[in-house]
Amino acid sequence: MNEFTIQILMLVLLFAVMYFILIRPQKKREKEVTAMRDNLKVGDDVLTIGGIYGKIVRTREDRFTIQVGAEKVRLEVAKWAVSQKITGDEKSSKVVETKSETDSATNEAAAKPTPKTIKKLGAKGKGDGAGE
Repeated sequence: MNEFTIQILMLVLLFAVMYFILIRPQKKREKEVTAMRDNLKVGDDVLTIGGIYGKIVRTREDRFTIQVGAEKVRLEVAKWAVSQKITGDEKSSKVVETKSETDSATNEAAAKPTPKTIKKLGAKGKGDGAGE
């Protein structure tokens, strides 16, 4: 075998490896996501690519109407914008995360001084000669 044949074989081998490592798994994931989107129905909870959680209330050929928030606002989103279907396990973990985020926000608000406290601290700091 000459050098040219070896180089051609190496190039073909490189493309084969790239196909099996990169292209084939990507196509498989795309098929799975497309199948998931095609099987969504009214009542399913979904997550959009923009991070919006909602419940499907209407389906059309190329889009869904989802209901979000406590006010039950309805949004129309393209079918391709749904990233995943939320299952029962994920719903419960979402609620737990939301509660912990709310608790930490409440604790942060309690730790922040009020304008009245700042005014009192400022009055104390002026008379002691500090900062002059």
